[in-house]
Amino acid sequence: MTGRVRVGTAGWSYADWAGRVYPSPRPRGFDELAYIGRYLDVLEVNSTFYRVPSVRTSEEWAKRTSRLPGLVFTAKVHRGFTHGEDAEGGPAEARAFLESLRPLEEAGRLAALLLQFPWSFRDGPRERRRLARLCEFFAGRPLVVEVRHASFATPEAEAYLAALGVGVADVDMPRSEWNLPPLARTFGNVGYVRLHGRNAAAWFDREAGRDQRYDYLYSPAEVDALAERVRRIAAEAPEVFVITNNHFRGQGPANSFMLKARLLGRPVPVPPDLLREWPVLAADAAAGPPPPGAQGTLFG
Repeated sequence: MTGRVRVGTAGWSYADWAGRVYPSPRPRGFDELAYIGRYLDVLEVNSTFYRVPSVRTSEEWAKRTSRLPGLVFTAKVHRGFTHGEDAEGGPAEARAFLESLRPLEEAGRLAALLLQFPWSFRDGPRERRRLARLCEFFAGRPLVVEVRHASFATPEAEAYLAALGVGVADVDMPRSEWNLPPLARTFGNVGYVRLHGRNAAAWFDREAGRDQRYDYLYSPAEVDALAERVRRIAAEAPEVFVITNNHFRGQGPANSFMLKARLLGRPVPVPPDLLREWPVLAADAAAGPPPPGAQGTLFG
């Protein structure tokens, strides 16, 4: 591998992580962000997809992680740009969104932006124009596009994505003839792997809730295969981010540490509550807390 790999989770604040990832009851003054940021290398901000944060909120994120010099963030772009046939996000909204994240960018902690499209977004002339327009809105920032429909797996679609000059997320999710399969190549200078889990029964059930869809723990053998996939991407891209989104019951963090241990070739520090919840982590867990400044030191 020649690229630097960072492993982390999609979000860090979930009610079901209490007693599983974070201590319960929580000590006085306990800070979830500062705590999990000691162990991981990157955190994907999911809340920005649902609402544009205030500048003050971004300042707080930077402040709360100021003693973790290697930790970086990626952020999902607001759904107003990506969801709905007539998404309303335009140049002014893009500037406002970027301004909301300015404190993270000025602190050197904003590593990439993610444009996540729904499965219903399929390759076509109109969709290609929309992609090109959005890439112009966010030009100058490390940008990653996530598409999920199999129509983007054709040579013509891949050539178009490559011409955009941005990263394209390699998405791991339940297989179907209509879901985008794992990518055969790396796009742009940013590799981005998003692990959604493989809970096919819930994934294709329209009645399933969010927690059901992402209720999945990758097995050690599956993590081994994913590690090889990440190594291939890191041979082509100078920066690689691996984000676990199978967050239910702390399974995403558990798989993050399993994958990180395999990529490093040695055990890694694991939150003690998480180790108790998922004993399968024992083979990958090192004793004691992570040393100061351990984030972002995987490769490169």
